[in-house]
Amino acid sequence: MKYLMPEVKLVLGSKSPRRKYILEQAGFRFEVLTKEVEEVYPPETPLRDVPIYLAKLKAEAIANEAPADAVVITSDTIVLLDGVIYGKPVDRADAVRILQTLSGNMHEVITGVCLAKGNRTQAFSETTKVYFDELTDEEIDWYVDNFEVMDKAGAYAVQEGIGLIGITGMDGDYFNVMGLPMNRLYRELQVFVEE
Repeated sequence: MKYLMPEVKLVLGSKSPRRKYILEQAGFRFEVLTKEVEEVYPPETPLRDVPIYLAKLKAEAIANEAPADAVVITSDTIVLLDGVIYGKPVDRADAVRILQTLSGNMHEVITGVCLAKGNRTQAFSETTKVYFDELTDEEIDWYVDNFEVMDKAGAYAVQEGIGLIGITGMDGDYFNVMGLPMNRLYRELQVFVEE
């Protein structure tokens, strides 16, 4: 199997420094192109399909601005627990509430990814189960006050603070929890560019 990414022009449609970091660490060359998109989905959308819907929305937003010969990669990540989606917190109190809810529970992190080139699109999602230890109010307050939580689904990052001291285990792709399921993305890209 060839390592094909250096041969393909890629555009990452995300402002997320974590997604950029993951692609860079995988050895990909790409440019970043973003556009503000209101992350709203139809209420009848099945919860597990929300990340795919939003990833497609982001791809559509930049489709006309990306180079015609490039593959656009967009994604969206949600945290799902007991039939409720936990996205980015709206304020400090919301971040604390979300982390209190995740404390001592297993939640799912679902990342939807859309690949687009011209009028072709391909979308998929990846799910990782994350297990949290019981968190004290002091630990949650410390994390919210000392780390950037407002731009993260579920109000936490797996690679820092609460993620490091609070996660007892996970079932699935670690990088999916960071925001981009790299192994799956690589395999899907190989199929997409060869079609």
